[in-house]
Amino acid sequence: MKTQERGAAGGGRTAALPAPGGDRLPSAPRERKPALAALAVLLVLLGALGATVLVMRAGDRVEAVALTKRVPRGQPVPQSAIKSVMVAEDSEIEYVRWEQRGLLTKYRTATDLVDGTVLVGSMLTKEKGLEPGKAVVGLSLKSGQYPPRLEEGDTVSAYQVGRSASSGGDGGSDDETEGGSGSRGGGSAALAEGVRVQSISKDGGDSVASSGNLPVSVVVDKSDVARLTAAASNGEVSLVLDSGSGG
Repeated sequence: MKTQERGAAGGGRTAALPAPGGDRLPSAPRERKPALAALAVLLVLLGALGATVLVMRAGDRVEAVALTKRVPRGQPVPQSAIKSVMVAEDSEIEYVRWEQRGLLTKYRTATDLVDGTVLVGSMLTKEKGLEPGKAVVGLSLKSGQYPPRLEEGDTVSAYQVGRSASSGGDGGSDDETEGGSGSRGGGSAALAEGVRVQSISKDGGDSVASSGNLPVSVVVDKSDVARLTAAASNGEVSLVLDSGSGG
């Protein structure tokens, strides 16, 4: 009787043991998607290619000529007034390349150029003559006869100063001078207006230091040359900076 009970008890314990691992059901294999993998690789390659193109375009730069100081119209660009700058290459812009700087001696500026300007071909011209109806007059000005900040390219008006200006300068009668019908109305009218300063010899050396005068060349209308040179020969010309001039 006890033996049967032990057998029954043992049989119950055997049934409670878990099934061995080898009896598990096999899992379904994962499905591979080669099309998605290829698309991912393609996107990576396209991104790398785009980044490379951007880097290459950013590196398309050329060495051009830029100004370090103002150069008035009609003047050559001196080597002392240029520097090298890197600019983005553009087929529609004709930059003056740095390796072409030696050719600047053959050209003059077609317009007034300021400091920092990057030179392009349209800013230069081979024409060296003056405009029709214009002439260059040289002046020797004392301190007080020109603005302290006078620069090349400025637009000024020339007035007569001194005793000749006070007396009318042409020996006319007192009635003419007082009535304002004289040639200059007692010196109140300008000898020349719209005068462009072509050059200033600020570094004239010993000659300027000994005389104390500033040599200035101005471009004027030919109709103003006679009066201006007559006053300049007596040292009676004063330049006044016009409103809106860059000086």
